[in-house]
Amino acid sequence: MSLPAEFHEIAKRVNNWGRWGTDDEIGTLNLITDEVVREAAATVRTGRRVPLALPLQQDGVQTGMIPGRVNPLHAMVQINQEIFGPGTVACSDDAVTMGLQAATHWDALTHVSHSGMIYNGRPADTVTAHAGAEFSGIDKPRHIVSRGVLLDVARARGADRLAGDHAVTPEDLEAAEEFAGIRVRSGDIVLVRTGQIQLYLSGDKHAYAYPSPGLSVRTPEWFHSRDVAAVANDTLTFEMFPPEIEGLWLPVHALDLVEMGMLQGQNWNLEELSTACGQESRHTFLLSAMPEPFVGGTGTPVAPVAIL
Repeated sequence: MSLPAEFHEIAKRVNNWGRWGTDDEIGTLNLITDEVVREAAATVRTGRRVPLALPLQQDGVQTGMIPGRVNPLHAMVQINQEIFGPGTVACSDDAVTMGLQAATHWDALTHVSHSGMIYNGRPADTVTAHAGAEFSGIDKPRHIVSRGVLLDVARARGADRLAGDHAVTPEDLEAAEEFAGIRVRSGDIVLVRTGQIQLYLSGDKHAYAYPSPGLSVRTPEWFHSRDVAAVANDTLTFEMFPPEIEGLWLPVHALDLVEMGMLQGQNWNLEELSTACGQESRHTFLLSAMPEPFVGGTGTPVAPVAIL
C-alpha cells in the first residue's frame, strides 16, 4: 500500500525541514535550550531517581519478528586472566552483540525513510552499509536532558493497561494532561504510558509485541503544535500494531522521524515511574536519557533516569 493522500497532508503540516537551517541534523532536540534545561533542573525536589530501562539480556523483548534485531548476546572474552604474567593483576572482559534497537532505545532520525528521503530533505541513500547514517546518526545529539513529562494515558482512562487495539489519540494525551494537572510545553520530552510493558515483565513477550496499543497517526500534529522535543513509550512498536490503518505500516515513525525530526523511544519501562508520580502527586521531572554515540547509528540503547 502506497502512502495515502491523508499521510502526505499531515506530513506537510508537521514538516520541520529547514526550520533550524539546511545543515541541521538533530531536529526537535534544538528545542531543548539552556533555559529549558535550567527550568527542568528546578523540578527536582526530593532527588528520587527512577530507572526506566529494561535489563539488557538474551531473553529480551525481541521475538525474531524484525530480521536482524537480536537480543543482547553476552560473551566473556577473558576470565581472571593474568595478561601481564603470573602473579599480576587479573582481568575479566566481556563483549556484546546486539541490535541497537533491541531493548530500551532511541530511534535516530535515520531509522526510517519514506519517498526516498530522510529528515531535512536528505536522500535516504546517504544511509549505507559501510558507514551507516552519513547525516542525523544517533551520534549527532550529544546529550539529551530536559523536563520529562509522564502522560499516563492508561491511568487517566481508569485502566492499569490499555487494550491491545487502542490507538492513543490527541484527546487521550490531553486527558492525561488534565489527570496530571500539567501542560506539555516547548522542549519537553513526553513519556506516554500505556501499561503494555506489563505483559513483557510478566514473561509473555509475544503478547507484549502483538497486539499492541500505540500512538495514533493523529498524534504527530499534537506533538508538533506543542513543540515537543522527543517522545517515548512503553511498547515494542511505538505506534499501534497491527497498524491503525490497514496496510499502512509505520506512518507515525515516518511523520515523527522524517518529517518532524523528532526522536522516538521504545521499550521504556514506565511502571515504577507511574507509581512514583502517583505517590508524589506530580508528573514532571528532570529526565536524563543520553544516547550512546554510535557513529552512523540509526538507533541506540539508552538507560534513562527520571529524577524527581
